[in-house]
Amino acid sequence: MKSIKPGRGPSMMNAIGSLAGIVFGIIWTVAAASMGAPFFFPLFGLVFIGIGVVSAVYSFKNATGDNRYSAFDIVDEREEPDPFNQRFHSDPQNDPDTSTDGGARFCPYCGGPIQGDYAYCPHCGRSLPEL
Repeated sequence: MKSIKPGRGPSMMNAIGSLAGIVFGIIWTVAAASMGAPFFFPLFGLVFIGIGVVSAVYSFKNATGDNRYSAFDIVDEREEPDPFNQRFHSDPQNDPDTSTDGGARFCPYCGGPIQGDYAYCPHCGRSLPEL
């Protein structure tokens, strides 16, 4: 079964952006506290830092991990298993989306149904991968 996963490049760019957000949050918190601003201004900086840390950890995990969560890259199950199938106990052998016996399939680009052994999607016209 083919699955779509986040690319390693965009995930690494998000992680670097998150690190920049953490630095901004630190500068904001220190500046707000040193100026004697009301308590919610430094608190906003701490929240910004927390969100940045969570985002950076998630993005670094997607950029460097083997089993990334689905979003962008199309990979075959033999290359990299889909964690959602493992989590929700999906059985790719009985999945009608991947049947090769002439049953219903779906285009990996537009999601349109495909009957038969078509080389091109009848909905979007893109070349279909071999099963």
